[in-house]
Amino acid sequence: MENKIKIANQLSITEHQIAKVLELTAEGNTIPFIARYRKEMTGNLDEVEIKAIIDLDKSLTNLAERKATVLAKIEEQGRLTDQLRAEIEAAEKLADVEELYLPYKEKRRTKATIARENGLFPLARLILQDAPNLQAEAEKLTNETFPTADAALSGAVDILVEAISEDVKLRSWTYHELLTNSSIISKLKDETLDDKQVFQIYYDFSEKVASMQGYRTLALNRGEKLGILKVTFEHNLERILRFFAVRFKVKNEYIDEAIQQAVKKKILPAMERRIRTELTEAAEDGAIQLFSDNLRNLLLIAPLKGRVVLGFDPAFRTGAKLAVVDATGKMLTTQVIYPVAPAKPAQIETAKKDLSDLLGQYGVEIIAIGNGTASRESEAFVAEVLKEHPQVSYVIVNESGASVYSASELARQEFPELTVEKRSAISIARRLQDPLAELVKIDPKSIGVGQYQHDVSQKKLTESLDFVVDTVVNQVGVNINTASAALLAHVAGLNKTISENIVKYRETQGVIKSREEIKQVPRLGAKAFEQAAGFLRIPESDNLLDNTGVHPESYPAVAQLFKHLGIVELDQAGQDKLKTVQIKELARELELGLETLKDIIADLLKPGRDLRDSFEAPVLRQDVLDIKDLEIGQKLEGVVRNVVDFGAFVDIGIHEDGLIHISKLSKNYVKHPSQVLSVGDLVTVWVDKLDMEREKVNLSLVAPNGSN
Repeated sequence: MENKIKIANQLSITEHQIAKVLELTAEGNTIPFIARYRKEMTGNLDEVEIKAIIDLDKSLTNLAERKATVLAKIEEQGRLTDQLRAEIEAAEKLADVEELYLPYKEKRRTKATIARENGLFPLARLILQDAPNLQAEAEKLTNETFPTADAALSGAVDILVEAISEDVKLRSWTYHELLTNSSIISKLKDETLDDKQVFQIYYDFSEKVASMQGYRTLALNRGEKLGILKVTFEHNLERILRFFAVRFKVKNEYIDEAIQQAVKKKILPAMERRIRTELTEAAEDGAIQLFSDNLRNLLLIAPLKGRVVLGFDPAFRTGAKLAVVDATGKMLTTQVIYPVAPAKPAQIETAKKDLSDLLGQYGVEIIAIGNGTASRESEAFVAEVLKEHPQVSYVIVNESGASVYSASELARQEFPELTVEKRSAISIARRLQDPLAELVKIDPKSIGVGQYQHDVSQKKLTESLDFVVDTVVNQVGVNINTASAALLAHVAGLNKTISENIVKYRETQGVIKSREEIKQVPRLGAKAFEQAAGFLRIPESDNLLDNTGVHPESYPAVAQLFKHLGIVELDQAGQDKLKTVQIKELARELELGLETLKDIIADLLKPGRDLRDSFEAPVLRQDVLDIKDLEIGQKLEGVVRNVVDFGAFVDIGIHEDGLIHISKLSKNYVKHPSQVLSVGDLVTVWVDKLDMEREKVNLSLVAPNGSN
């Protein structure tokens, strides 16, 4: 119950909604299924909100379990007070629970432990009282381990150092002082390790902890890990020591020494570690969220359906690998040509003829050129050939991860007879036809729309990206008769084994003709069918509903709906009747949930619809640009390739993507580039700066006259 209240407060979602989500999850329902087919129960929560509830419940349960363990351990020692219990129970972070537990935690033997074992605790108490004749008192307590008065006093100071360094209130004050007033500093440690001077701006860097940006945190972490940077803190040490000193009623050299040691050797290092951990976690969460948003937008890029595409995987020495695929993505032919230097002029002429012949022979409509090595040189070659083929266009395709796919077991199974490079050309072509179906075959981390992706928690990153892929696949829907096992595995309720069984069933039994037939697939039980059926599309079915997002559990409701409206078939007249219904009244009459009825009608009005068709299609080109063709203020069309914390990279058709810095996204203040742009957006930009030597282009989303 307590969890539900906390989740409700944190996410601004009602306790009833939270209870329903947790109840549905406990019954084995998947997030996509709950979001799409249990809207009345959850109050129309989407996938992100449902996942947030599940994750927060898990986190709060872990926190509660740790609190229970800590309370039990302190109680065993007979030291648990009502106040301490209340403080532990009120703690909202795991780190705060550990701070409260610190004084009671079993420790390895410390200098303070040894001093206490040797009877020096009374001497420590005398120091705190500023008793007279401390040397004489210390002399009385000397022994084999502490043979002199000075040694005994030093041992007593060790006891005080530990006591001060474990004082919860002093540690808490120091933590907040560092958060508010301290700075993180980085200095150059070894320039020879940074040959490209990637970390140059951090060679002499300072930033307040309070205003530290996530991408800077990750950059410092990486620079430090590589041995290029030394990262430290800068504190107002005088203020901190003064605060500690006034906590004591008396003042003497031993108390001063104990404070100095406790602050410098114990508390500050501990709080610095905590703050760097928290900054890193926040930076990781931000980077993972940005990567996830970019991936979602990339997966939702509109497919170029029904086009014959030639995939062009560029290379210098080893030649370009070409693959022609038909409108369904089926491979028609592959070939290798030598279109760019160091190929000889005769080879380049032969390459022109070979490409031209392929375009004519197979009726190619679009050439998809991978954006890797030799991409722009190949683009110039393609543009030259297309002068003779005005009906054909080309597009630069982000090939990140294509090589990962082409060397994978999955690719070997699909094309056992082809070389890795030819498989890559097929993948590039298919990415244009159906980005989602092709990209799900690749580890999302290899797709190249992240920032500092190797510097974040790989477990958290994988979980987040997998969630994005699953969400998009289920929102779009999957054709059960054409989908690969890799794509089917992302459908709610299905796994690798069931997906492979579906493909085997198709191969042996032929095209699946209805959702009912899906139940015959081995290992696909009732629960898997319930979760998956609504997301699987069957265009070949005699039942129109099998090619929509309407769940089989709602088929009787649709029959009732048609009877109520007098619809015999879903022709124009039938659709017109659906468009004019009063949904609220009809939902009451049919005893159907309002949201369910809304979704049913939306699906019936657009059977077989593809969510991605509402997004922008890729920019098709017929000619090539060079950085030398650009000038300041020039207006260009481009496509957003990546969004990062400091701006966005845009493909404008030259060798390197241009950067729109965050300051050039709008005339108004922009907190984060993702507020303005998404991966896959088609944008009009203006050239802001040119660096011919480094081939760098800075762009602006704001026109030179100041308009957006």
